[in-house]
Amino acid sequence: MDTSQNDLAAVRKMLAELTARIYRIEQKLGIEPEAGEELRTGLAVQPAPGRPSTAYPVSERPASPQPPPPPRISPRVSSTFPAEPEIDLESRIGSHWLNRIGIAALLIGVSYFLKFAFDNNWIGPAGRVSIGILAGIAVVVWSEAFRAKGYKAFSYSLKAVGIGTLYLSLWAAFQVYNLIPGGVAFVMMLAVTSATAAMALAQDSQLLAAFALTGGFSTPLLLSTGQNREVALFCYVALLDLGTLFLVVFRPWRRLLVMSFAGTLLLYVGWYSTFYTRSQLSPTLAFATLFFAIFAIAPLVTLQPEDEAPLFASIPAILAFVNAAVYFLQAYAMIDEVDQKYMAWFALALAAVYIFLSRQVHTRKITPGSTRLLHFLHLAVALGFITVAIPIRLDAHWITIGWFVEAGILLWVADRVQSELLNVFALGALVLGVARLVLVDNFYVTGLIFNMRMATYAVAIVVLGAVAWYAARRTDEAAQMVAAVAVVALNVLALVALSHEIADYYSRQVALIRPQGRQGYAAYTGDWKRLQIERDFTYSALWMAYGAMLMVIGFFRRSAFVRWQALMLIAVTIVKVFVYDVSQLDRGYRIVSFIVLGALLLAISFVYQKDWLQLSAQRKAQGVGGNSASV
Repeated sequence: MDTSQNDLAAVRKMLAELTARIYRIEQKLGIEPEAGEELRTGLAVQPAPGRPSTAYPVSERPASPQPPPPPRISPRVSSTFPAEPEIDLESRIGSHWLNRIGIAALLIGVSYFLKFAFDNNWIGPAGRVSIGILAGIAVVVWSEAFRAKGYKAFSYSLKAVGIGTLYLSLWAAFQVYNLIPGGVAFVMMLAVTSATAAMALAQDSQLLAAFALTGGFSTPLLLSTGQNREVALFCYVALLDLGTLFLVVFRPWRRLLVMSFAGTLLLYVGWYSTFYTRSQLSPTLAFATLFFAIFAIAPLVTLQPEDEAPLFASIPAILAFVNAAVYFLQAYAMIDEVDQKYMAWFALALAAVYIFLSRQVHTRKITPGSTRLLHFLHLAVALGFITVAIPIRLDAHWITIGWFVEAGILLWVADRVQSELLNVFALGALVLGVARLVLVDNFYVTGLIFNMRMATYAVAIVVLGAVAWYAARRTDEAAQMVAAVAVVALNVLALVALSHEIADYYSRQVALIRPQGRQGYAAYTGDWKRLQIERDFTYSALWMAYGAMLMVIGFFRRSAFVRWQALMLIAVTIVKVFVYDVSQLDRGYRIVSFIVLGALLLAISFVYQKDWLQLSAQRKAQGVGGNSASV
């Protein structure tokens, strides 16, 4: 016990000294203390002239005719006092979980009682429906008493029970007992939905608005008779979507957009899979366009609540992307049956719409957090539709050329407007084009050099050259890497294109010779072997010539990066000459290969030994290994 008292006294002493120091600092700074501070801290300061102030507990403060003003406790000190405790697990279980379980148990008990009463014909069909409607209204009214007392969670739980009871009662009156016609049941359910939405606005409750939407989209399912009523169904769904749009204009209830979109999509897909025929193309596409327009406008007008979680803050952007993809797939499923090429113009029209929306987002400055994301996402969707339109409208290698042209245009626009996003999309289109050119396209050419294959490769080389040129103008590391990759890809595609021309030329030469009998077959074999040797020598000559050209460009441009490419290509040529050409080529071609290769290597070596580029001086200035390669 003494030890505890001593510890407590030591803590009080330390806190008193700290309080006294703060008081002296504030006195020197001329800060007036606030009234009641000593009551909040439990300490008071009794300064004495000529010595440091001493702090005492309030209850033990010595009497003074004129007590000095109490010290002001800074926020840093007062913030150390414990805040109000959060709701713990026990309280959450008692106030929320048991509440829901109790309501469920009550409903189950009442439902068993009603079922027992119904089975014994104590209550007729009209009485059953009336009990359900009256009980639903009573529960909703009863819930207001709990809301007035501050029990909002319990009140909303009761409202959910009451609203659900109303919908089920009306469903039973129409579907089970045939007491009312479908039109009356629909109007009554619409009244329940409208009343719930009005309560949501009056009480500023997003949860009640969610109840209203759930009931609204459940109404067509509850009243379905299995008949095709496309116009009535989709007009009602459009009305619900417009109501949701109205709510998010005046309330920051973004999650309602997700619910409304999901409900619309489910009802649309359910109707389409059951009733759609090609004769209904026009009205169905019109309704799909109406739904698309509503949810395309929604991200531009929705309010952004403060302190919203990042996932919910990105709802408009996610909705914009999903809405575009779903609408395109819906239109594709319908228009593809008529003419697939119409979809290309449809995709371009959608691209124009999203370019317009991106400009609207950019100029309106909706909210600082979502404007930039929405602007770039709309632009990305537009470029995606342009990219998709190319393979839909074009065929074969024209798809590849279209992607290359798109990449070039995006690259030019990105440089004009200084947009990194457009640069990324330009590179994406370029990668698609190169991959298709190398892996997919299968050209059938009738002439050499001047053919569509060479033209396609030429377009790719020009665009890659533009990428390298634009990227080399920048100083950041990422741009320099892009420039280097573009230069390497450019040279590889050039070699592949020229190699294809060589292969085609000798394939045609082989096709011109035909074996004629046994003696003719021997001559054919000799001619075929000769053409194979000439082709292999031509490959070596091409590689040596291209390597020499790269070396000249590297010396002229003073680019170590280009020179290294030349050295790598020449190294591959050396391996081919010494390993393959020695064993496969005739003596004449073998001699020419070695002489040309040797002369090329000696010429390159002489240039390096003469140090025309003054590389040794650069190494001395930059240090060994410090020479940076420029593209």
